[in-house]
Amino acid sequence: MATASQKRVADTSTAQDWRGVANEEANEVSAQAAGLLKARSRALLWSLLRPYKTVVWVLLAAIIVENIARLASPWLVRRGIDLGIPPLMHGGSARNLIATVVAMLVVLAVQVATRIYFLRVSGRIGQDVLLELRRRVFRHFQALDVTFHDTYTSGRVVSRMTSDIDAIAELMEEGFDGLVSAVLTLVGTGVMLLVMDWRLGLVCLTSLFFVALLVKWFSSESSRTFRKVRNASAQVITQFAETMTGIKAVQAYRREPRNQEIFTELADRYRGINVRSMRLFAIFMPGITLVGNLTVGLMLLIGGYFALRGWTTIGVLTAFLLYLRQFFEPLKDIGQFYNTFQSASSALEKLSGVLEQEPAVAEPKQPVGLGTVDGTVDFNHVAFGYTSEREVLSDLDLHIPAGQTVALVGTTGAGKTTIAKLISRFHDPERGTVRLDGHDLRNLSDADLRRAVTMVTQENFIFAGTIADNISFGRPDATRADVEAAAHAVGADGFISAFPDGYDTDVSQRGGRLSAGQRQLVAFARAFLADPAVLILDEATSSLDIPSERLVQRALRTILADRTAIIIAHRLSTVEIADRVLVLEHGQIQEDGSPAELEARGGRYAQLHQAWLESLG
Repeated sequence: MATASQKRVADTSTAQDWRGVANEEANEVSAQAAGLLKARSRALLWSLLRPYKTVVWVLLAAIIVENIARLASPWLVRRGIDLGIPPLMHGGSARNLIATVVAMLVVLAVQVATRIYFLRVSGRIGQDVLLELRRRVFRHFQALDVTFHDTYTSGRVVSRMTSDIDAIAELMEEGFDGLVSAVLTLVGTGVMLLVMDWRLGLVCLTSLFFVALLVKWFSSESSRTFRKVRNASAQVITQFAETMTGIKAVQAYRREPRNQEIFTELADRYRGINVRSMRLFAIFMPGITLVGNLTVGLMLLIGGYFALRGWTTIGVLTAFLLYLRQFFEPLKDIGQFYNTFQSASSALEKLSGVLEQEPAVAEPKQPVGLGTVDGTVDFNHVAFGYTSEREVLSDLDLHIPAGQTVALVGTTGAGKTTIAKLISRFHDPERGTVRLDGHDLRNLSDADLRRAVTMVTQENFIFAGTIADNISFGRPDATRADVEAAAHAVGADGFISAFPDGYDTDVSQRGGRLSAGQRQLVAFARAFLADPAVLILDEATSSLDIPSERLVQRALRTILADRTAIIIAHRLSTVEIADRVLVLEHGQIQEDGSPAELEARGGRYAQLHQAWLESLG
């Protein structure tokens, strides 16, 4: 039977409608209108390229040399026709023709050499830049607080790390080289045409007016279209990832037909936008070709007339035709570059937005050294709420001495888990301070805090890999003996040894090969191996059956000794091992004492204890 939490996953994973999409696009448009998106994306790109700025200048020089060599070829053809062939027709020397051929071979060698150098070096730099970008994005996603990840869906995270970075990779591999070469070719070809014959050159360059109209139209239309393509792509990925993440809940609530409708609608929208972008190319590319062919035809007509009149030479006319071919081909490359550039720009805007996202729980710039941790926890006038409308905790004062095991009980929403999250510093209090050994948690480094405080929840994540890998997750340097000792301490070694591969058993994705109780025992072993000074158990035994719970109860008495422990549990069998019980209501401590004392008082804890006994039947 599906749980309430599964239903929430099903609802959120299948409710990727247009409202969230529209809000995201509206935010982007607003930021773009202010120029913020482009500025921060340029800043991100420059920060990635800055370490390679010297090499980039060298690569630019290589492109320039390559293009000069390419531009020299038609000029050499003109020289060969006009100066090399006429002497041979009259029985003269072939020296000019041979010199021209040699020069063309040298030019070709320069082209090949510079091209090989550029491809090798730019390819390496491009991959280094992408590696740094992936590292930076991954590191930043890990550093962002829990609240951010609660609102920023996993599908959007996957989209940032896959399709967005792929778009930038395409720009690195094909974009800048093509753009620089196209610009150099256009400028160089225009200059060469005017130098060889300014009259024919002006005739050729008049075609630029029609080309400019095409480029202006294409850039205006494609700018909007390709941003929509990126957004639509992200929506498809998000819907797919969210559905697959919550597939158990989706199937439990028979949401497959509705999911299919949502996904089909998003995919159809993505298809429609891509078709629209292809229509732009279907007009732009043939349009450039048409203008180019008409210009070549006009040049043959006018150039032929000039040649007949003796106003120009056959070599010049031939060179003009070769240059015209070079002149219009880059315009198509510019169109393709603009497509790549728009996709990459949209991706850079999204990635730069994520990278500029400041964590709500930031690590201090100058952390205080923690040293040896005793485990004393203090709440001093702490107030906190997940929304501005309602405070979960209000002016809470609490002192937990080092080594004490404290159980938190109370109704749902009383503030038990909130206290645990504040101690773990998943959130910071709005007012007041939470202290560990007298140090404000906001002044401690993340490394010191994670070493000192470990939290085991009801839904601990089991990673793909072996059981041993999962147990040593908090201590990667732990030996196999350490891992086995931790498993033995919590009573997990029995079921682990029953597997054919023992500790080397692959648990599959999310621990699919383990039962709920087995996953929880592995999580216990992971926490105990980490050996924190403060251990928090948030409903950590709720997934265990009665025999497993009794096994863990025995282990807990040993493991929790000499460390501070906070236990949140509705099963009062777990609470009974505590030194102290706090009964919470509406974020305030209503009762405080040992389990026996509170039971004897006949208050709220006694009522909860009696209800628990009756539930056991």
